[in-house]
Amino acid sequence: MSDPVVVVGVGADGWAGLSPAARRELRAAEVVMGSARQLALVPEPTAERLTWPSPLLPALPALIASHRGRRVCVLASGDPMFHGLGTTLVRLLGAGRVRVLPHPSSVSLACARLGWAADRVEVVSLVARPVESVHTAVHRGRRMLVLSADGHTPARVAALLTARGYGASPMTVLECLGGAEERVVSGTAGRWSPRPVHDLNVVAVECRADPGTVPLPCLPGLPDEAFEHDGQLTKSEVRAVTLSRLAPVPGELLWDVGAGAGSVAIEWMRGHRANRAVAVEVHPERAARIARNASALGVPGLEVVTGAAPGALAGLEPPGAVFIGGGVTVPGVLEACWAALRPGGRLVANAVTVESEAVLAAGHAELGGDLVRLAVGRAAPVGGFTGWRPMMPVTIWTAVKPGAEGAEEGKP
Repeated sequence: MSDPVVVVGVGADGWAGLSPAARRELRAAEVVMGSARQLALVPEPTAERLTWPSPLLPALPALIASHRGRRVCVLASGDPMFHGLGTTLVRLLGAGRVRVLPHPSSVSLACARLGWAADRVEVVSLVARPVESVHTAVHRGRRMLVLSADGHTPARVAALLTARGYGASPMTVLECLGGAEERVVSGTAGRWSPRPVHDLNVVAVECRADPGTVPLPCLPGLPDEAFEHDGQLTKSEVRAVTLSRLAPVPGELLWDVGAGAGSVAIEWMRGHRANRAVAVEVHPERAARIARNASALGVPGLEVVTGAAPGALAGLEPPGAVFIGGGVTVPGVLEACWAALRPGGRLVANAVTVESEAVLAAGHAELGGDLVRLAVGRAAPVGGFTGWRPMMPVTIWTAVKPGAEGAEEGKP
């Protein structure tokens, strides 16, 4: 076998900050690859130097393969296994073909400068991700580090925090950490200057809510008002029970079929950053609304499919869980969802009409699981008094597809 690809983490301090082992690997390499900025941080070695093409990821497999049999050294920023190129190379080549020599990450350096405990800080990367990804980390009293995409990121983060009702939050931007150009800029989100800073920066935020700001909790059951909708919305109390039945597990994929406002898929993804979801909605205006809700609530990665089930389900990745919130009476929808569900996966379907209840009852008779009827009443004015205004009862059917080790039919 040829030598493994060696990935060397390099900081803003360049050659001076490299370990002896990292320097030896660079001197011994026949090919050194990296960005123009990274290559400029190390002295000219005798090796062939290759600057990454743009875009990098599509070209990377062929680029690495073309130098098989040679000693290849790849430069990466900071810790290559923390939101870095090292993880991509391991996924591409396998752990046995990659050797990683890390440098302290920008998060470690930022926490050291600020005196923050790294294990108590929420880290959000905005490299190739929308700024709305920050939303799920914004909670009063919490500290957050944002890995910036460029010099405009701090101003975008400040604008998002201000619009969200966290304009009082202290912000610190740390530029070129560890390098000769290191600089620290501080202020508050609400008064942040839009002037861009150095592209190599980390944004530190201490989340402080403005008076009257309503927090958005992590647990399912966000207020109905948190969603833009036209009435087609799984209400807060029903949504909380539905998600408990879906039993989200980190990294799993959910299909939200007949998604309406997308509330179930959105709360599924808010539960853990590794969770994924596809919202299927036949009405284009509702599909567009789902995308807006997903961005506003911090999960812009939600995939929205506009089309009618079951046809719109064809070609989608098999899910670990399925929620049917609308369209359960459409012929073939229930059957297609059950067929696509992975072994051990959970299917949850809600019904509010006699016709949809009949479909759930038939499914229960055939596949097992359990049926629950949920009746919710909300207090409302009755003249000068207060009475209970009942919502339409909802029937919830839950079934588990057999096949996975330890999974029992009908038990989530």
